[in-house]
This record gives sequence, C-alpha cells and structure tokens, in this order.
Amino acid sequence: MKCFLCPRGCGADREAGELGWCRCPALPHAARAARHDWEEPCISGTRGSGAVFFSGCNLGCVYCQNREISREILGKELDAAGLRSVFLRLRDTGVHNLNLVTPTPYARVIAEALEQPIGIPVVWNCGGYESIDTLRMLEGKVDIWLPDMKYAEEEPARVLSAAPDYYVRADEAIREMYRQTGPYVLDGDGLLTRGVLVRHLVLPGYLSNSKGVLEWFSDTFGRGKALLSLMAQYTPNGLGGPDRALREEEYGEVRDYLYMLGIRDGFLQEPKASAGTYVPAFDGTGVE
Repeated sequence: MKCFLCPRGCGADREAGELGWCRCPALPHAARAARHDWEEPCISGTRGSGAVFFSGCNLGCVYCQNREISREILGKELDAAGLRSVFLRLRDTGVHNLNLVTPTPYARVIAEALEQPIGIPVVWNCGGYESIDTLRMLEGKVDIWLPDMKYAEEEPARVLSAAPDYYVRADEAIREMYRQTGPYVLDGDGLLTRGVLVRHLVLPGYLSNSKGVLEWFSDTFGRGKALLSLMAQYTPNGLGGPDRALREEEYGEVRDYLYMLGIRDGFLQEPKASAGTYVPAFDGTGVE
C-alpha cells in the first residue's frame, strides 16, 4: 500500500520495505513509553501524561529537540496488538492521558490499536503538518489534539522544515481537529479532557513569523474555543536553525503582541526554559 499519510504524499510502499520521505518502516517503533511531567499543566496534571515516543518524523525540522529519535529509527517494533498492550500498561500506572508523540507516520497501526477505547483521553501530539484524510481516519479515537503551529511564513517553513506549504496544510489540519472535538473542555481539576491545544515555539530572529501565528490563532478561534501554548524553549543544536538561544526581550515582544490581540486561553513558558530540560532518555523504558 502506497503511503499518503502526510502532506509529503511521497507514495512509498512501506509494507514492501520502501522508505519514503520520513524513512519510517511500516510498523511503529517506540523508543519510550512512560509518565511524562513536562507538558502543559492541563496535560501533565499531578499524575503525569502517559507519553509514547515514536521514532521517525514526517516534518524533520533542523532544530528538533528530539533529533535522536526523529532522525533515527530506534526502539521496539510493535504491531497493533503489541502497541495496545503498551497503551494499557501505561494507562494502568495512573497517568491522566495517553500522549502519542510524533505518531503520524504510524497512524494506520495506531488507529487499529485504538479501535476500542482505552479508558483515558488520547492525545495526538504532532507537528501540525497533517493530512485531512488521516485525521478523519482517527475521528472518534483522539480526544485531545496537540499540534504545533510552527510557521505563518513560507521562508522559515522552507528553510527550517523543508515544507513551504506548511501554513496552508497546518491551517486546514487544525481546523479539522477543531471540527472533530469542538471547544476545549477542562475538568474540575483543570485537566484537558477534550479539545485542541495549539503550540507555537518562538524562534530567535523570526518574530514576524510568531506574530503571524498569533494573528492566525486570534482570527481562527474566539474565546473559549481552543488553547494556545506560547513556548520559549528553543535551544541551538549546532545542526541547523538559529545558532543562539531566544532572548528574553524577543519572547517578551511576542508575548506582548499576544496580549494586544486579546488571546487569553492558554499558557506561557518561562523565557529561560531550555529544550534539554524537557527531553527524556529514549532508552526503551516501557516498551522493552
């Protein structure tokens, strides 16, 4: 079966061993499945988020903080039954939700593993570069959409992620996510149980891009519709992207623009946050 799961549309027959743009095999490879405490408060809560980190990525940003697994296929190979067993074991540890990190290349197998509910909300944690057909295949199986909205401008999308059509694709994808869930729902403990939480990482030197993303969010979602997380954790990796950390005044300028636009639903991150702080060990925990 030729693969058209993401907007790359490369058509690789991964079941026959062909490697497409993402270079992912047909079956999922999971590098870690464990409690994760470093998501937004409405995701991590007090008992953590049950994060399953998949290897491979359909986007391939040059500054990726999870480059160890996004560019390499590490971890254990799992079919749908094996994947579901991992999900259920993770659920039974008491985490608030099942958090699927960079799942898009394995969407068909994940959908099969989620054919029956697992009893806690399912989070689709992705880069925002998604296919409408793939999202509709997942309808009813995902409770919380956690996409990035990385770019409003073509130049950084092309240079940093080799995806000049990123804005158009992410815009239509996030609108589809919202169609499926409707306005966000928080329970009595402030935990997100349903809805869309859009992340945006402010990149050093690309403030106009960040302001464009904020304008898009303000124009697309009214108050009480979706959540926004404005992130500051960019850390240079020496392999591409801006070669310095984000300055506090840069984040402050974008934050002030957010306030000017009247965006109030969501979260801000400490400007001194470092990406390294949030990267766990991809050592096979929970899948070996």
